[in-house]
Amino acid sequence: MSSIVPPSSDAAASAPDPSSITVDSKGLKGGALGLISSVVIGVSSTAPAYSLAASVGFIVASGGSLLAGTKAPGIVLLAFVPMYMIAVAYAELNKAEPDCGTTFTWATRAFGSVTGWMGGWGIIVADIIVMANLAAIAGSYSFIFLGELGVPGVAELADNVVWSTAAGLVWIIVMTWICYRGIELSARIQFVLLSIEVVVLILFAAFALVRVYTGTAESYSIVPSLDWFNPFTLDFGSVIAPAMLTAIFIYWGWDTAVSVNEETSEPSKTPGRAAVISTLLLLVTYALVTTAAVAFAGVGTTGIGLGNDANADDVFTAIGPALFGDSPIGQFCMLLLAASILTSASASTQTTILPTARTALSMAAFKAIPERFARIHPRFLTPTWATIGMGIASCAFYLVFTLISPNLLNALIGSIGLMIAFYYGLTGLACVWFYRHTLTVSARNFIMRGIFPMLGALILFAVFIYGTVQFAAPDWLTDADGNNVTIFGIGAEAVVGIGGLLIGFVLIAIWWARKPDFFRGKTLPRRVAEREVSG
Repeated sequence: MSSIVPPSSDAAASAPDPSSITVDSKGLKGGALGLISSVVIGVSSTAPAYSLAASVGFIVASGGSLLAGTKAPGIVLLAFVPMYMIAVAYAELNKAEPDCGTTFTWATRAFGSVTGWMGGWGIIVADIIVMANLAAIAGSYSFIFLGELGVPGVAELADNVVWSTAAGLVWIIVMTWICYRGIELSARIQFVLLSIEVVVLILFAAFALVRVYTGTAESYSIVPSLDWFNPFTLDFGSVIAPAMLTAIFIYWGWDTAVSVNEETSEPSKTPGRAAVISTLLLLVTYALVTTAAVAFAGVGTTGIGLGNDANADDVFTAIGPALFGDSPIGQFCMLLLAASILTSASASTQTTILPTARTALSMAAFKAIPERFARIHPRFLTPTWATIGMGIASCAFYLVFTLISPNLLNALIGSIGLMIAFYYGLTGLACVWFYRHTLTVSARNFIMRGIFPMLGALILFAVFIYGTVQFAAPDWLTDADGNNVTIFGIGAEAVVGIGGLLIGFVLIAIWWARKPDFFRGKTLPRRVAEREVSG
């Protein structure tokens, strides 16, 4: 499909106000969400508590040796830079076309059908893969939480593969049903779940920092310094790039606020604002909690140290007992910590289904995948086949990876980082290209539609390349027993990440042979892409 060129700068001078732009309805429930609801969905989609628990250890160390070390907070700050820039690109593109397909639709407008299809596939495959990790943590923490409540005989089930997998599958099914029942129900549940998360994360950070600064922490604790926030003394290829791919993972998810754009009150304004606000809120939360975790636990390779590989997949469970103690208050705090990670993983399970279903809906509406995925429930006004299909695909992928080896689940975070860098970076480039004729109309356009999206894309693609090289090393990822986690002798993170993307080209070939109209540019109306909006 040939690129569709936006109008000239003369057209931009008399462009309509973004609020006057209407959405070509696909049957979703318009006006169901406001700014606050969109921000809640954007933030909760990142699963702050779970993301931190599962990622901080991998940012600090990898393969039994330090990676970012005490500079983990600096990596978190650095990862925010491209995230914010790409959030700006999302907001700008959403002004021109508030379509729930987001990257799929925008990249198709800018670069053609194959590139756009791959952008949509990047979203779908990343979401399906992360569901396995979310389900695993939700299943495990279901038993941990019940154990903290005092239910006898259940705590040990958290480490039982069969029981935790069964519980994880139940979570996927329940959250799929909630998403099927309507966007408003999903938003109300997110308010509750996110509130629990935020309160507990603040409590955790406050406890840790107070103990460190009052001298009541352990001997391995470290008083934070400004040097922790300067990652530029680290090597880019071997340290910054792979550590940033993990850090990018903890920010990932704010774009859900944009994927529900057709269900918001002001589709061309609200989703973009929600995306930018979400990234800013996440920056504050992540910088605070990461600093507190590194300060209290230290970066040692033994005990609760964040350099200990045994703690990498869940640093909060490792730190919690030493931080809170075994007093009644400490036990209550541990209960809250378990609750926050459980609600975080379950909330993100729900909000991961939302963007995937809507991307599939948009792709089906434009005949890029089977049209049955464009069906909308007549009462709930939600995608039917797309939502249920996401749940089924997630369950299947989770079961396959668990049957092969539960250790492979640890490989998912880095591989997802590769996919995120791919489709976020693609969105940044699409923004620059789409608006290329009007970038010099104003300083604002040049910065917000040119400089920011381009820099964000370049950073992400550089991280993608260097990170892939590191992930491919056979000894990059090891399990709790010190064994290399590989597939065909290549680092599992690289194989899953690159392999997942390459499957997209196979699917393109299959669909092109069956339904070539989309790839010949016959299914996306030109009139939508020809809109240009003022800054």
